[in-house]
Order: sequence, then structure tokens, then C-alpha cells
Amino acid sequence: MELQDVVQRRIDELVETELGLQVAVYRHGELVVDAVAGDGVTPETLYFAASTGKGASATVANVLVDRGVLDYDQPIVELWPEFGAHGKETATLRHVLTHSVGLPALPPDATRKTLPLQADRLAGTEPWWEPGTKMTYHAETFGVLVGEIVHRATGRTISDVLREILIPLDLQDNVFFALPSDQRHRLAELVEPEGAEETFAMLAGMFENVVPRAMQPRAAVLNRPEQLAVEDPSSGILTARGIAKLYAALIGEVDGVRLVRPEAVPVITGPALVAQDELLGNPATLALGYAIGRLGSSAEESPASFGWPGMGGSAAWADTRSGVTFALTRALFDPTRAASAVEIGNLVAKTLC
Repeated sequence: MELQDVVQRRIDELVETELGLQVAVYRHGELVVDAVAGDGVTPETLYFAASTGKGASATVANVLVDRGVLDYDQPIVELWPEFGAHGKETATLRHVLTHSVGLPALPPDATRKTLPLQADRLAGTEPWWEPGTKMTYHAETFGVLVGEIVHRATGRTISDVLREILIPLDLQDNVFFALPSDQRHRLAELVEPEGAEETFAMLAGMFENVVPRAMQPRAAVLNRPEQLAVEDPSSGILTARGIAKLYAALIGEVDGVRLVRPEAVPVITGPALVAQDELLGNPATLALGYAIGRLGSSAEESPASFGWPGMGGSAAWADTRSGVTFALTRALFDPTRAASAVEIGNLVAKTLC
């Protein structure tokens, strides 16, 4: 049985609880799985995919480095002079991409609507540690920092640069950091599982020192298109096919398009930092803007894989050894369970990787 049929059959079984699913897989630049399930779901349906979108913001930064617009080790202050306050003069893009810059926390009064104001506030903030000496997951500040660095280097928003990168791949309507008003009709509604309040409360407590409660993702907020109209490069509004194809063009050629030179791929996707996460406590192996290791598998078990999952159960990853990329989006916004992304991802990896 073809992998397309195997995946389609399985997500048809899962959709009763998942409510809506998209799965896309590319291999050596060719779309080999394009499966959807759920009422009204098509490959063009847009999903809020939380931190799965970090893969797109990291890709923008890496493409600009490959083009010579940015440099991993150039001090940020050379582009953004205000950023040097409180001992951050040595901080670099590399530190931002590896979550080691020491600015994991948004101010307590931050909201989605005030995200455009947070770059200036972070520039004037004292880091938790000397940049590059420790790391913790920069859940919301990652996108703010990458976005502002891109803006300082290019004079354009990261959304504009992303669109320029996407157009040759015909993906300009498939990956967004801010939802355009003319695309609102494509947005899938998220649904939280029953009994999730305790889980959300636990997560709010875990992240309260870095993510204000007003910024913590909840379906009731994320189903309001005006909330997603604010640019947030820490998240993504996307299709599975869109983010999978973007990863495919990062590691190889798709439709005659390569996003970076072949010799840049191992630099971008290889280990850039191995450390203990200071806040969450887990060991982390990071590439330049991505976690190494397939979701549900460790960096040791799948060292050629890299990507980023999203709170809520979405995920996207690529495997440089096999040339395979994978993405899954879903309507069930479950903050602690990504079982479907792990299961289907492992099925794909077992077959193709």
C-alpha cells in the first residue's frame, strides 16, 4: 500500500477526536503525502500552529545569512545599537537562534496586540545571563528578536521577507506570521479538549516568569482573526503542505528552487548548542533555530532530523539524510499531547528515512 493511502487511512481513524488534520510529506523535493481529514478541511485550510512557525522564522534568518545580509556571529548592536544595554554588547544572532541570548521573558503586561512594541523593551532589558553561556527556551521572545534583527538588516518586516522567500515556491498563501484579512475565511477553528483547564493552569504556572498570562495560547483567543493579525514570528498560521515544502527547499531543491547553498545545509542543521534548559530542566540539542531530533525521538536517535513542534500538537521536521520533510496540523488544541504528530511522523520515518 502506498504511504499516501496508509497515512490517509490512519488520519481518517483519528479525525473523530482530532476533528481536523492535515499531513504533508516531501521526499527529495517531491510531494509524496498530501492527506487531510475532517469536515471542510482541505490542503489549503490554514491552522494556527503555534511554535511550529518558529521553523519559518529561523529559515528566514538562515536564508539571509546565506545571502550575506546577516552573519551568525556579528554583534547585534552593529545592526541595533540600543540592544547593547546591560551587557548585551557581545550578543549575536547565533545566541538568539540557539535560545542562549538570555532574554526569555516578555514584560508581565505584554499582550498579543503589544507585541510590536516588545523589541524596544527587550533591547533595554538586562539578560538573565551573559549571552551564550546558558540557554532556555525563548517561547515568545525568539520571534520578537529574530523579527527585529531581520527588520534592522533589511528595512522590511520579517513577514515581507518571508513572502519574498515563499513566492518562488508558490507558498505565499501558505505560511504567515500575521493572518491577512483576505485569508481569514481559510482559518480552521481550534477546539480545546474537555477537562483541559487544569492542564492550561499548570502550563501557565510553569511559564509565568517568561510568558504573561495574556500571551499564553488559548483556543478562544486564537479563533479570533484580529488576534492573529498581529505579527508574531514565534508562531505560524500555515498549512502542513506549506511548512513541509519550506523545509524541503531548505535542505534540497524543490521546483527548481533552493533556499540556501548545499554547503550551508550542514552548518544550519548540525549541532550548534548542547545544554541543559535552565527553566524547563530538559537537555537540549539545538541547530541554528531548530531542535535536533524528530518529535518523539531524541537527538541521539535521529541526529539528521531537525524542526520544531507547536503547543497544541502541530509539528514539522526535516531529515537531511533521507531528504524527507514532514508536517502535521490539527484542530484539536491540546497543549500537552502530540500523539498524532508522533505516531504519523514515526510511520513516515520508518517508511522513508
